[in-house]
Amino acid sequence: MLYYGERAFAPVWFNENGLTEYAHLAIATMAAANDHALDPNNYGPLELAQRSETAQTPEEWAKFDLDLSVQFLRYVTHVSSGRVQPNKVNKALNLFPHRPDPKKLFENAEQAVDFSAFLDGLPPQSDNYARLKRRLAQYREKAAAGGFTPMPDGDVLKPGMSDPRIPVLRTRLMEEDVPAAAEHAGDIYDGALVEAVKIFQEYHGLDADGVVGKNTLAQLNIPIQDKLIQMELNMERRRWMRDDLGDFYIFVNLADQNLKVVRDGKTVHTARVVVGKPYHATPVFSDQLEYVEINPYWNVPYSIATKEYLPKLKQNPMALGDQQIRVFQDGQEIPARQIAWNSYSGGNFPFRLRQDPGDGNALGRVKFMFPNKFNIYIHDTPSKSLFARPERAFSHGCIRVSDPFALAGVLLDHVNATPGHWEQIRDSGERTVVKPQALIEVHLTYLTAWMNKDGSTHFRKDIYGRDEVLLEALRTAMTQNL
Repeated sequence: MLYYGERAFAPVWFNENGLTEYAHLAIATMAAANDHALDPNNYGPLELAQRSETAQTPEEWAKFDLDLSVQFLRYVTHVSSGRVQPNKVNKALNLFPHRPDPKKLFENAEQAVDFSAFLDGLPPQSDNYARLKRRLAQYREKAAAGGFTPMPDGDVLKPGMSDPRIPVLRTRLMEEDVPAAAEHAGDIYDGALVEAVKIFQEYHGLDADGVVGKNTLAQLNIPIQDKLIQMELNMERRRWMRDDLGDFYIFVNLADQNLKVVRDGKTVHTARVVVGKPYHATPVFSDQLEYVEINPYWNVPYSIATKEYLPKLKQNPMALGDQQIRVFQDGQEIPARQIAWNSYSGGNFPFRLRQDPGDGNALGRVKFMFPNKFNIYIHDTPSKSLFARPERAFSHGCIRVSDPFALAGVLLDHVNATPGHWEQIRDSGERTVVKPQALIEVHLTYLTAWMNKDGSTHFRKDIYGRDEVLLEALRTAMTQNL
């Protein structure tokens, strides 16, 4: 390592009195790596501790010192920026976490006035990471105590019904710290127990109707070990993310299918969203909001134009007229009826399809643009009914947002617009572009487990199968000791 050469190969971790305090603390920290959902065996702390007691020759001490430095660098890399590199695991994860520079790391370590504080500052410093770490420890204690009580199968349980499983249901909800469950008594499914089930359903992204049907029963019977794994995977995802997401940002959790706007650390707006179908999975990346467009045109993506609309045009050249979709070639509009559509396919399609602004526009009446190579943006939609569904993965990849004009009002509040201003522009039909004056970051994320400030622990269905892919990558990384 260059660092050793610069210090004339003087040892880092021992002196004439043996191991330094820094060495003891570093080894103890690596031994406790499981607290961060990392495998201590990857860093060999027990072997290093034993070698520090048996080393005698200068060669053995030199080898020990170098090995401890290598393992410490490996641990710091893993705990600060992740066990694996996300884009190598899945090309849809466009995250490139900063890996520590070895020379700077060891210089900072050596100069640290309080080495314990230095070690504590290596993992992510975000509250989100700290909360999930704390909840993981609590769930591990629950698992050690026997885990969750299984809920027997039976009829759909609705409020007001009597059922012998009610005491089991109450116990199961109490085991997962669901509020209100402990307040219930008796064998009638009512009152506090119904409220507790609704809270449990909310925590798991289900329709919070208080009915214990197939989906709720399945969630009640997920083994605690599966939830531990899910939390560990999301600890890794948090390590990929910046601690500071910005003063003003849009945060979309694709697995949760919800959006929030955060300003100065406070959530100022939330909204349901529709995200990409599994076949058109929305990618993970960060960007900046550049402008908001009211009454936008929709330039039909090439893949949709050729795969979905071209077959319709071959059958009926006027098929798209009712949708106000026009045909352009080299910037000139061409009447659809004048085109011999049967002469074209996906390989030789020279046209651009564009939908006029209006109520039927696929983008609705407003879109929020952060131009990127994936052609992903947030927009309105004429298909409002989908927002009522508990699972909302229906788009071709872009993000549809409920109540988009409320979102516009939050993001463009600098304009000092009077109530209804943006709706007036919408009703005028005029295409209007507005740029935000503040820097607004956009973070598209994928988190299937997290803990909120109120102590609620949330789990979501892995709609894109990314948990499974990440778990396999982490298992490989552990065995190969990368």
